[in-house]
Amino acid sequence: MQNLRNIAIIAHVDHGKTTLVDKMLYHCSIFRENEEKKDLILDNNDQERERGITILSKNVAVDYKGTKINIIDTPGHADFGGEVERVLNMADGVLLLVDAFEGPMPQTRYVLSKAIALGLKPLVVINKVDKENCRPEEVQEMVFDLMFNLDATEDQLDFATVYGSAKNGWMGPDWSQPQEDISYLLDQIIEHIPVPKKVEGTLQVQITSIDYSNYIGRIAIGRVSRGTIKGTQPANLVKRDGKVVRTNIKELYSFNGLGKEKVDAVYCGDICAISGIDNFDIGDTVADFENPEGLPPITIDEPTMSMLFTVNNSPFFGKEGDYVTSRHLRDRLFKELEKNLALRVEETGSPDSYNVFGRGVMHLSVLIETMRREGYELQVGKPKVIIKEIDGVKSEPIELLSIDLPENVSGKVIELTTQRKGEMTVMEPKGDLMHLEFEIPSRGIIGLRNSVLTLTAGEATMSHRFLKYDAWKGEVPSRNKGVLIVHETGTTIPFALNKLQDRGRFFTPPGVDVYEGQIVGEHNRENDLMVNVIRTKKLTNMRSAGADDKVKIAPPIIFSLEQAMEYIDEDEYVEITPKAIRLRKILLKEHERKRANNGKLPVNV
Repeated sequence: MQNLRNIAIIAHVDHGKTTLVDKMLYHCSIFRENEEKKDLILDNNDQERERGITILSKNVAVDYKGTKINIIDTPGHADFGGEVERVLNMADGVLLLVDAFEGPMPQTRYVLSKAIALGLKPLVVINKVDKENCRPEEVQEMVFDLMFNLDATEDQLDFATVYGSAKNGWMGPDWSQPQEDISYLLDQIIEHIPVPKKVEGTLQVQITSIDYSNYIGRIAIGRVSRGTIKGTQPANLVKRDGKVVRTNIKELYSFNGLGKEKVDAVYCGDICAISGIDNFDIGDTVADFENPEGLPPITIDEPTMSMLFTVNNSPFFGKEGDYVTSRHLRDRLFKELEKNLALRVEETGSPDSYNVFGRGVMHLSVLIETMRREGYELQVGKPKVIIKEIDGVKSEPIELLSIDLPENVSGKVIELTTQRKGEMTVMEPKGDLMHLEFEIPSRGIIGLRNSVLTLTAGEATMSHRFLKYDAWKGEVPSRNKGVLIVHETGTTIPFALNKLQDRGRFFTPPGVDVYEGQIVGEHNRENDLMVNVIRTKKLTNMRSAGADDKVKIAPPIIFSLEQAMEYIDEDEYVEITPKAIRLRKILLKEHERKRANNGKLPVNV
């Protein structure tokens, strides 16, 4: 027990958690550092590498001076808070990583509040001290103030601080004196992170994560809270609702480096992986065979946003995907519920569509992108916030939004955010930038990022986290422009696009197949406009000077999945296939839309 430490690394997105874990693996000789290596070892999911963020928590273990250190790398984005909340149950202490320039950010506060509530001991790491304009001492004071405001105990407030640069591979006691490696940090972990408490009694292992192997199926991961677990022993599975199910443990694994090794027994306080258990869920307890006792279920914050998922019924249905039916969609969504705790799926009464509830646009977009890459075709509606009735008052989710941006454009962003019912609570200089904080309805954040980046020429950084439910704030202005809708099915022609350039901006380049009712651009005015993008030039036998000048077409606006989800209106869908992301009207025929808008036919959104 003395030779074991369990730590979780928590921080705001992009503060360097995964980079630091990589350096710890290298220092403990799990890998030899390769100078040409660009990717982080732990970001092993394609989306994680492309987005540069951690989506799924990871378990690794290193051996340092005879002590085994179990390290849990957690996501930093608020939308993946469900991942953070459950894995913190496996740790005895946390490495709180903070950027030496940015200081504690909204997500830092969120994950730290969870860790402090669980009674975990923090060790503060001020990272990126090689940055220009960094302010390590000031940031250290800000971290102390934050912990004090979160009602940390005396023991938690008496934290050690380590300074360094994970990217450059050093950590030390003084930020102005770079060290040769990160051994100082590992020494501090052994000194300050508590040894797991040994609890006598019958077996208890709460399942906090799920792994999967093509050979042995689903693997349960959890911490041995009490007793000792042995390979090939009979046990009971205590479900979240208290129901007890008989089961058998077939194989037992302990974490070692990036992988797992088969062991005969795992003792109280260590983290293990178990195969052979059937029909388990996150939050269940693997308990003693004779005297089963379950642990309290893991509590997860409620979802704040919902979207309609439906099968693809466009004219291009089935051309690009392998899984296109309602049965495929249903099976995939309910399979996701097994490991994605913060997700909810409700049937709508229609066999072809489901309401999916999540923590935010990014949380849902990662699921959609994963399905797209697996070969699924589907359509999704506009994201909607979840409205609750609290004490007879219609209430909606409110988020804390923070924006760092150049001072000369702050006025425009403040005006934009207040139009969306945001109330500014903080405005202060932060180095060369201005730091703004707002309390804003979740509805107001949908589509805000694109507008802010446009206003600031891409120089703003935005982050937000769920704060509370509060009274409905009234109508929030949505998209103020209409769209250009395809008149008939065909292939876009450069000649036709050129003639329509004065009508708006296009989302589709020439030479692409489109169908009637598809959205191919944004109109300059507030109303929607039907356009003929497949019209070809009429050829004659007459020649005239300058008639055949080259066509010059402005480059199309290409939306990412999240931008498309935030752009659409109530009567529109995003069609997602493995090869394309298209915007379309729910009702493809113009006469159907006219009837619906005249109130004779309700639009099914």
